[in-house]
Amino acid sequence: MKAIKFLILLLFTSAYSYAQEEQDTCVHLHEVVVTGLTGSTHINHIPSPVSVISANELQKITSTNVIDAIAKHPGISQITTGSGISKPVIRGLGYNRVLVVNDGIRQEGQQWGDEHGIEIDGSAVHSVEVMKGPASLMYGSDAMAGVVIMHDAPIQVLGTMAGSVEGGWQSNANLWNYSVNFAGNQQGFVWDWRWSQKHAGEFENAINHQVRNSQFAEQALSGMLGFNKNWGFSHLKLSYYHLKPGIVEESDEEEEELESPFQQIHHYKVALDNMFRLGEGQLKALIGYQQNRRQEYEEPDECGLDFKLHSLNYDLRYVSPSWSGWTMNFGANGMWQQSQNLGTEFLIPSYNLFDVGVFATASKDFMEKVHLSGGVRFDTRHLHSNSLEDDGEMRFEQFSRTFNGFTGSVGAIYNITPKLDLRVNVARGFRAPNLSELGSNGEHEGTLRYEIGNKDLDPEGSWQFDFGIDYAGEIFSTKVSLFANRIYNFIFMEKTGAMAEGKDVFNYKQGDARLLGFEGTVILHPISRLHFEDSFSYVDAQQQNQSDDAKYLPFTPAPRWLSMLHYDINSRSKAIQNTFAEVEMECNLEQNHVHTAYNTETRTPAYVLWNASAGTDIMLNGKRLVKLTLSAQNIFNRAYQNHLNRLKEGGFYNMGRNICIKAIVPLSL
Repeated sequence: MKAIKFLILLLFTSAYSYAQEEQDTCVHLHEVVVTGLTGSTHINHIPSPVSVISANELQKITSTNVIDAIAKHPGISQITTGSGISKPVIRGLGYNRVLVVNDGIRQEGQQWGDEHGIEIDGSAVHSVEVMKGPASLMYGSDAMAGVVIMHDAPIQVLGTMAGSVEGGWQSNANLWNYSVNFAGNQQGFVWDWRWSQKHAGEFENAINHQVRNSQFAEQALSGMLGFNKNWGFSHLKLSYYHLKPGIVEESDEEEEELESPFQQIHHYKVALDNMFRLGEGQLKALIGYQQNRRQEYEEPDECGLDFKLHSLNYDLRYVSPSWSGWTMNFGANGMWQQSQNLGTEFLIPSYNLFDVGVFATASKDFMEKVHLSGGVRFDTRHLHSNSLEDDGEMRFEQFSRTFNGFTGSVGAIYNITPKLDLRVNVARGFRAPNLSELGSNGEHEGTLRYEIGNKDLDPEGSWQFDFGIDYAGEIFSTKVSLFANRIYNFIFMEKTGAMAEGKDVFNYKQGDARLLGFEGTVILHPISRLHFEDSFSYVDAQQQNQSDDAKYLPFTPAPRWLSMLHYDINSRSKAIQNTFAEVEMECNLEQNHVHTAYNTETRTPAYVLWNASAGTDIMLNGKRLVKLTLSAQNIFNRAYQNHLNRLKEGGFYNMGRNICIKAIVPLSL
C-alpha cells in the first residue's frame, strides 16, 4: 500500500507526454466527439467514462494486433496468448463481459474461449472508443464491463479518390505486415477497400529464448460500397479475416521434431448500414451476418475441435429531433445464432439462440452547464442446446433456457467552468450465461482443464457507480475516475477434485463479486512542443464469501503506472515536418491479489519497461510523401511476465526487445 500511495502522489507531480491531438488543450479536449451512446455527442456531455484513441495516435503505435494497440490506455488491459492473440479487459473484467463492436455490429467470434482473439484487421481501424462500465442499455447482454467500438475511416470528400500503402517490420519474431487501401467518393457513390497481410515467427525473450510454436499468420480483406445522398446513406460492408496461430504448449526436448498444434480461424462478415433523414430526426437501420469457423489441429491433417458459428445481427433505432430541449432515442436490437460442431472432439454442444432488446434514452441540457442523460432497456434471450451422443454415450443433453433482464442508467455532468467538469453516473448491467458456462462437457485444450457446464445458472446483474473530475487547461490537465461495481450471480469455475481424460475437472458456479478502482491522468505541457503525461490504473476485484485463496478474481490486472515524455521537433525544412521524439516508462507493480486455489494463478513480480519512438513526415511539394515511425519496445530486454499473460503459468515470459519500423505512404488520385 505504501508503494501505491507513493505512485498516486507521483501521479500528480511527475511528468509525461505524448501528442494525442485531442488532449493538447482544453479546447481540443472538449471538442472530442463520441458516438457509442446515443449518437454524435461531445465528450464533455457524457457522464459515463469514455476513452478515445484517435487516428493520429493509432498511426504512431506499433503493435502485433488491434487490442495490443489500445491496451495502454488507463483502465484498459489485454489477456494475451503469445503475441498474436489478445482479448480486451476493461477495469478487471474480460471475456464475454466486454463487447467489441465493428462495422456497427457486435463482433461474434466465440469469445468465451481463453485462447480466442478478436478477428479484426487492425489496419482497417481508423479510431477506437472504449466505454468503461455497463453499456447494456444500448448493446444488451455481454456489455457488462464496457464496449470497445472500432470505427472505420470517414467517407472521402465528394469528388475525390485516395489510397494508401503501409508496411512495417518488427525485429522480434521477424514480424512483417503490409496493407493497401483505395477509397473514393464520386457523385455520392462511395467505396473503401483494403487488403492486409501479416506474418510473424516465434517470438523471443531472455529466459525462454525462442518460444516454440508462437508464430502466426494473418490476412484480411475488407470493403465498403454505398451511397451518400441528401436523404441519408446506405453502405454495404464486406470483410474476410483469416488467422493461423500456433498453440504454445510445454514440451520435452524429445518432442521437438513432432508436428506442432495450431488453429485455423476464418471470419466472414457482411453488413448493410443505413441512415434515413426524417425531417429533423434520423432512422437508423442495420443488419449483418457473420460466420466464424474455428478449427484446432494436433497434426496438419487431423482436425479435432471444429466450431462453426452463424450470427445474424439487427439494429433499428430512431433519433428524435430536439423537443423542449430533450433529445430521445428509441430502438430495438438483437441477434440470432446457430452453432455447429463439425469436428471429432467436442467441448460445447451445438445450439440455437435468439434475443431481442428494446430501449429508450433521453438527454437534456440545463442552463448550458448541466447535462443529464439516461435510459431503460428490456432484454429477452432464448437458447436451445442440442443433444449429442459420442461413442454410444450421451455427451450433451438437450435443454432450453430463457433469460430476461432490465437494465438502465442515469447520469449527469456539470461543467463547473469551461475547463472543469464533474461527472456522476449509475448503471445497471446484464449478462446471460454463455453456452460454454451452461453446457460444456469436454477437455479445453487451451486451458488444460476438463470443463463441465451448469445449465441451471442464472443471468448476471450488476450495479456500477462512477464518479469523475476532469480539468483541461492550456498548461495543466487532469482526469480522475473512480468506480465501484457490484456483480450478482457472478459466474466462476471451481475445481472438483475429480479427473477426466487426464485433466482436472472444473464446474461452473455462481456467487457475488465486487470491484473497486480508479484511473488517474495528469498532462503537463509548459511549452507547446513539450508534453508530459502520467497515468495510473488500479482495480481490486474480489468474490464475496470465499476462502482467502479463492476470493480474488483471476486475471485481474496489476496496478500500472505509465509515464511518457514527448517532444515535437521544429524543423525549418519544408521536406521534413511533424517530427517528434518520445520516451515511455511502463511500471507494473506486484500483483499479489491472486486466485491461488486449484493452482489457478501465481503472484506476479513488479517490473519496469522502457520504450522509445521517433517519427517524421517526409514532404514533397507541400504534400506528405511518407509517414515514418521508428520505435524500440523493452529497450533493455527485460525478462518479465505480465499478470494477464496466459502462458505465464507454463513458465513462458513476454516478448523481449523489439525494434519496429512503420511507414505509411498516402496516394492522392
